[in-house]
Amino acid sequence: MNYLDLPKIDLHCHLDGSVRPSTIIDLASKQGISLPSQDIEQINQLMIAPETCPNLPEYLKRFELPLSVMQTSDALERISYELFEDAAKENVTYMEVRFGPQLHQEAGLSFDDIMGSVVAGMKRAESDYNIKGNYILSILRTFPKDNIKAVLDAGATYLNNGIEAFDLAGAELEGFCHEFVEHADYAKSLGYHITIHAGEQGVGQNVEDAIHLLGAERIGHGIDIKDHEVAYKSVKQGDIALETCPSSNIQTKAVKSLEDHPVRDFYLDKLAVTINTDNRTVSNTTMTKEVQKVMEAFNLTAKDYQSIYQISVNKSFTSNEIKRHLLAHLLP
Repeated sequence: MNYLDLPKIDLHCHLDGSVRPSTIIDLASKQGISLPSQDIEQINQLMIAPETCPNLPEYLKRFELPLSVMQTSDALERISYELFEDAAKENVTYMEVRFGPQLHQEAGLSFDDIMGSVVAGMKRAESDYNIKGNYILSILRTFPKDNIKAVLDAGATYLNNGIEAFDLAGAELEGFCHEFVEHADYAKSLGYHITIHAGEQGVGQNVEDAIHLLGAERIGHGIDIKDHEVAYKSVKQGDIALETCPSSNIQTKAVKSLEDHPVRDFYLDKLAVTINTDNRTVSNTTMTKEVQKVMEAFNLTAKDYQSIYQISVNKSFTSNEIKRHLLAHLLP
């Protein structure tokens, strides 16, 4: 099977975790930012989390360097464009990219500046390549909550035109959903879809809370439902999509190895499983690599892959017209 040629869909990919190292060096030079090195391999190593990463917080440190150069409109537009370009070149037909607008205001950009820039970069890539996309607004769970509604209000301008969903991301704390009910309700009132990072770091109850307190339609990772019967039942009965990210889960020690990952068991039990990159640079991966790893480790067939692709299409936050376009890629 030629994995590169397979049509692929990535529903869980972070912008700041998917920046080209060469772009970091170029932007730092243009912006007068001092880097630890000008050597692309050394910068690469600073951005890639090792497989021996002890935990999620250590993994998250790899975002500091790219964020340092992602504080201008031009940089955000360029990085957005390049991410969609890289994905298109490996036959990703549709991608939803998430990012935290709160992380890009150090140089004074407004939320509208920030969102307009990333959407513009994506749309430029859509015009140049055979790829479609949308953005997801990730609110940082450990940040002050006083500007969350401002983020959502700014993003509402782009709803159904480049931005589609609300997310909560960052270090996963037990019971975090209770603190964000009003914000999720506000997002839904504006028309946002809801996907929540939950069940990535040993707390299956967070998945149950994300579904029933926040109205999550999809769950980022969600692998800890394997040890939480109630959350597992809620995911299955509610047909809640799981955005699995196998390489990332190994790096953050959410699972010990790929063979221990529950993605195959979930799929065989007819849960709505999708395969995603999480962070192309930080996890040193591509959709081609992720699909190949899962297919080969669990002896999945071409028919199995077709089923997973269809799940990804059906659970994507896009129009029915684009969904029909994406499904057409499966026709012989």
